[in-house]
Amino acid sequence: MERPPSTDQPHPAFTRCPSTERQLPSAHPGAAASKRGRLLATALAALACLSVQAIPAAAAGAGDVVSRGVTIPAFYTPPASLPAANGALIRTEPLPLALSLPGLDGPLPGTATRLMYKSTDSNGRPVAVTGAYIEPSAAWKGGGPRPLVAVAPGTMGQGDQCAASMGLEHPLSLNGDTVSVGYEDLAIYRLLAAGTAVVVTDYAGLGATDRLHTYVNRLDGGHALLDAVRAARTLTGASITSASPVGLFGYSQGGGASASAAELQPSYAPDITLAGTYSGAPPANLTEVIKGIDGSALAGALGWSLNGFLQSDPELRGIADAHLNSAGKAALDDLSTMCVGDAIFGYAFKKSRSWTTDGQSVSDIVESSPELRATLDNQRIGKLKPTSPVRLATGIQDDIVPHGQARQLAVDWCRKGADITYDAINLPNLGDGLLTNHVAPLITDQGDAISWLTDRLAGKRATSNCWTMPLQP
Repeated sequence: MERPPSTDQPHPAFTRCPSTERQLPSAHPGAAASKRGRLLATALAALACLSVQAIPAAAAGAGDVVSRGVTIPAFYTPPASLPAANGALIRTEPLPLALSLPGLDGPLPGTATRLMYKSTDSNGRPVAVTGAYIEPSAAWKGGGPRPLVAVAPGTMGQGDQCAASMGLEHPLSLNGDTVSVGYEDLAIYRLLAAGTAVVVTDYAGLGATDRLHTYVNRLDGGHALLDAVRAARTLTGASITSASPVGLFGYSQGGGASASAAELQPSYAPDITLAGTYSGAPPANLTEVIKGIDGSALAGALGWSLNGFLQSDPELRGIADAHLNSAGKAALDDLSTMCVGDAIFGYAFKKSRSWTTDGQSVSDIVESSPELRATLDNQRIGKLKPTSPVRLATGIQDDIVPHGQARQLAVDWCRKGADITYDAINLPNLGDGLLTNHVAPLITDQGDAISWLTDRLAGKRATSNCWTMPLQP
């Protein structure tokens, strides 16, 4: 059962717990063993940097929304009407952090509040977005007022149980139907340890139960991140104020959202002054990203993208109906409630041509469709100029969110005269299509990314290295 499209009317709750008993097709037993090994390596790479605990889901009650056996708290169901102002708080409640220790100045790393706030989607319509604000226990030592960092999470999935705010409370949700990992907790805790306040967005439709998550939609993601800043500023009891320096932080899907927010800020949120933005492995050109994820360990992300764009632009559904076979339509429906772990175990290394009526890949269909090309061109990041410093980092071996298109974003911005610090992360090839070449730079570069951003928040000037782009890989 699909979630209903966005409207201004209240939506009925739904219950959806699809079976996860799927197997990857293989030509012979040896191929099956090889794929199982690749799946295990991919899963370990995604989990290696985290300390997590499993927490059982709450029992469902009448009218509750349930996604793959996980009861979504009633907090995440938006009201029928929303406030007018972008960033206006709709509701808040205390958010217990699963990883917390007592400290002399309060719980470590801080005190969290769950948020729901108003934003605007890519069609100009109001949307309720959830997230979390964490007030740190650590002091800010950079001088001036405590800064705020808005974190754009990397790929979580499309099921509501995958939301990053839930990952702060349940770092690992494992119930036999879903595997949800709050891997962004590591970066969030490192930022809190530096004394910065943190606000995290769940994005449109991830957590909030009235619509599907519009995965990698640049407008939805950028708006949700900027409006999270506005929401945090109005939260009662927060130490940040309108004078607090603001930074944006994101990798992968989050890198695209932070990059989009940085270039949208002058027009969408002129009331926010950005001290700096970290954009890691941004999916700036989705035409190229589709090629990277098709047949990879993260092949399920292709379904999340299609689901999101079909929701945002229903006129594309005729194209989808004409090209998707029954397996493809079933996969999109199945993926709509999956998290990253589910998609890896269910759809890793799947080729999109197995989802189409004529055996064409999604990239082939995009190439032959002016409507789809226009949709993806409208999602291209780099057409606007960010007016604040940006550090863009990309692994040169990254084949999931291809290095070349991320580097091109830096070139596009540099040509517009933006203040860009470009870092090409040079690591050995750790296996094509396995997700390892994409995850490794996230881990190895995270400390440098946080240091660069906290320097900007402390008032230190960035030095653009656009002039080195011809020499950079």
